Amino acid sequence: MYNLNKKAIALLLRQTFLVNNRRGKETRKKILNDLLMAGGFVIACASPNFAKRAVPLLLQHLKYKSNSRNNCRNLSNTFYYLKKQGLINTSYSGKQLHISLSKEGKKLAGKYQIDDMKITKTKRWDKQWRILIFDIPDKHKIKREALRGKLKELNLYQLQKSVWVCPYNFETEIEILRRFFAFTKNEIKVIIASSIQDDIEVKKFFKLS
Repeated sequence: MYNLNKKAIALLLRQTFLVNNRRGKETRKKILNDLLMAGGFVIACASPNFAKRAVPLLLQHLKYKSNSRNNCRNLSNTFYYLKKQGLINTSYSGKQLHISLSKEGKKLAGKYQIDDMKITKTKRWDKQWRILIFDIPDKHKIKREALRGKLKELNLYQLQKSVWVCPYNFETEIEILRRFFAFTKNEIKVIIASSIQDDIEVKKFFKLS
């Protein structure tokens, strides 16, 4: 039998809480992201009382693999938690249950996408430069600075104040950023070029030969 003092017990409880909280966050992120990408679901539903049976069908639509009853229960609990927080909308029409993200749910799902965003590096460079340019008015200064911060985090090279360069395909990521910040295609553009004048420093930054 282990003899744990109060400090050790408190530490153990905190570690358990952090692990469970991380797992819960990952589950929330997956459900929100999948609903965001799918745009919502419609499930055949005999009556509102069928909602609890509809959740496993939703999770099946989202391609969740549950190896235990506890996992399925956790997923269902997370779904209802998100619904209670006003992040997921459900409505009935005839014998159909409509499930979609609320406005706040879309915002949070978008934030999760931004937080987890990474640009995939290819093994071999295709010799094409992806150049991001933007012209965002001062009334959106906060969003403009947030965009700059994210571009630095994504490890893009700042060629000029509003010109950033990357040797890898990042159009999907930029489109996500554009939608999240509600920028127009006139405010933020992607150019693909085969060369950049005096690109020695840029190549050195990305460790390209």
